[in-house]
Amino acid sequence: MLLALDLSTAHGSIAVVHGDDVLYQSSFQSERSHNAQVFAPLKEALAAAGNHLTGIVIGNGPGSYTGVRIAIAAAQGIALSRNIWCAAWCSLAGLDLDTPATYQIIGDARRQSFYLASIENGRLLPDLEIVSAEIAQKKASDCGIWYTTDPKAPLNLPVQIAKPDAAKLAKIVQSLPPDELAALIAQPLIPHYLAEAFITLPKRPLSTP
Repeated sequence: MLLALDLSTAHGSIAVVHGDDVLYQSSFQSERSHNAQVFAPLKEALAAAGNHLTGIVIGNGPGSYTGVRIAIAAAQGIALSRNIWCAAWCSLAGLDLDTPATYQIIGDARRQSFYLASIENGRLLPDLEIVSAEIAQKKASDCGIWYTTDPKAPLNLPVQIAKPDAAKLAKIVQSLPPDELAALIAQPLIPHYLAEAFITLPKRPLSTP
């Protein structure tokens, strides 16, 4: 039985999954206050699971850094208290609609850039691209159906807006082969960074005493 959380967008999602059965599912809208809104449904989810949880899955983005960090902190706290494992999976891999096995995602990567991603059978393909607005506009206009987890369509493109679904993320992870699941559990829980952190350097050297 798995508990799953995704707080990578303004739409929070929590679920408890056992095999094909979703024993609990809740969602909430929160622009910048996941920490204030997540604990009531999380308490309900834990009550629904009882003492039968074996692991926790969090969606690690890409998306809201703060939201993903809250999900990580909550998962680690619960996992430590219950002596169970926790693991991260790409939030883009489980959307709240009947998507095809393979689909494409576009999203705002900030600093006037956009990310283009492909999902295949519940997995993020490794060639995620960070591109300019011009390239994003051309690629997303030229081929296939595109989705976004942004609150509105990037660049006013005709893309479909979707939200990560915690229950779908849990089902993907529970279906992994045992060796792959073990390797995933061994990895640290970190947000999916689209780019290196941007650090502003001081214009003048700091004075020393």
